[in-house]
Amino acid sequence: MPLHQVSGKDAAGAGDLYTSALSENVLPKRRMPDEHSDSRAAYEVIHNELLLDGNAAQNLATFCTTWSSEEVRLLMAECLDKNMIDKDEYPQTAEIESRCVHILADLWNAPADTGTMGCSTTGSSEAAMLGGLALKWRWRQRRQAEGKPADRPNLVCGPVQICWEKFARYFDVELRQVPLEKGATGLRPHQLREYVDENTIGVVAILGVTFTCDYEPVEELSKELDAIQATTGLDVPIHVDAASGGFIAPFLHQNLVWDFRLPRVASINASGHKYGLAPLGVGWVVWRTADLLPEDLIFRVNYLGGDMPTFALNFSRPGGEIIAQYFQFVRLGREGYTKVQQACADSAQYLAGRIADMGPFELLYDGQGALPAISYTLREGAAFTLYDLTEQLRTRGWQVPAYPLPPDRDDTTIQRVLVRHGIGRDEISLLADDIERCLKRLSTGSTGAPAQPGFHH
Repeated sequence: MPLHQVSGKDAAGAGDLYTSALSENVLPKRRMPDEHSDSRAAYEVIHNELLLDGNAAQNLATFCTTWSSEEVRLLMAECLDKNMIDKDEYPQTAEIESRCVHILADLWNAPADTGTMGCSTTGSSEAAMLGGLALKWRWRQRRQAEGKPADRPNLVCGPVQICWEKFARYFDVELRQVPLEKGATGLRPHQLREYVDENTIGVVAILGVTFTCDYEPVEELSKELDAIQATTGLDVPIHVDAASGGFIAPFLHQNLVWDFRLPRVASINASGHKYGLAPLGVGWVVWRTADLLPEDLIFRVNYLGGDMPTFALNFSRPGGEIIAQYFQFVRLGREGYTKVQQACADSAQYLAGRIADMGPFELLYDGQGALPAISYTLREGAAFTLYDLTEQLRTRGWQVPAYPLPPDRDDTTIQRVLVRHGIGRDEISLLADDIERCLKRLSTGSTGAPAQPGFHH
């Protein structure tokens, strides 16, 4: 049956959307339909398909923001047609992007009066790659100036997110991933000396390891590189991948030295759409000083109405996420961010206590001192696996990932729970209740049905 527009009188049921031609057919999957359809009917059938997706609020695997206020949604809608790359046409959006960069430089303790340099990106992955490119370019320029080969760059890191593997492959850099030591949750300073050499463009330190949620010790890594320089002459910079921790540490761990207070930290990336509390689609990279971003990496375009510098892997993208980020800075301020992140941290620590009391789990990270999250392993002798528990939790809508740690701890499987803005103590309590019921079901075969109203504990 061909698709056609349905008026109220054409459809049986006086305009009922579910009696329209569109709703009575399987939606097209390989070929665009020949005819147009009623917009209400098209919305409804697509909306209903999307109900098959998981509930974002129950996705405890993602670091990304899953809750936004009505004001954020309004600002996003108002910026739907603004291409933020066109700074001549949308100068105020460009100004707000610049404000965000300066706010972050100040938040991360960049030296004053040295020329703040940074930009927005589509996310922290792109921001990380831009930081990596600047490391490679500066290393290559230095090697060429010294008359030395510059064809074998390497980057040293611990267990990193996949974006760094992409960076290494796409931009022809050897990625030297240092294996995890027994009991470790990230890169340790004493491991650096074995991996750093004259071809090392930099060391990546992770403030919030994806796999374990812990911070790597950036200050100690910096001190070890100081010691390496003192004995070898190698001056190796640090890029801090603060995708998540960059919006946590400044508010909850102010005494932790990890940022531009360390002269060896050349650049920092963070994800606005994670604990920065902005909607999906914005990341940030900031350099300690303007001279650390090589001029050769900056392009200038003049076909949008003005001569504009640009440094990005992407080009056209909406400006709404940047405006939403600035809205959060203005609305929350340092006090508000501190309250939000502390509430998340408190809920994570509450869950850690519940998990520890259940018996079969051993906490790997208990939610204190780093990200608002927990990670844990299953003690030996259990009659089930964490993968079994993941599947059981899905029956209640919870998405809690189970996965092996990176080498050399890949014989250890863990689960990780991330607590974000919009996930309150009640939800975390319900999750803990459901984990207890799943444990009973997996251990004894009991159905462990949810308690009836009025009988929650």
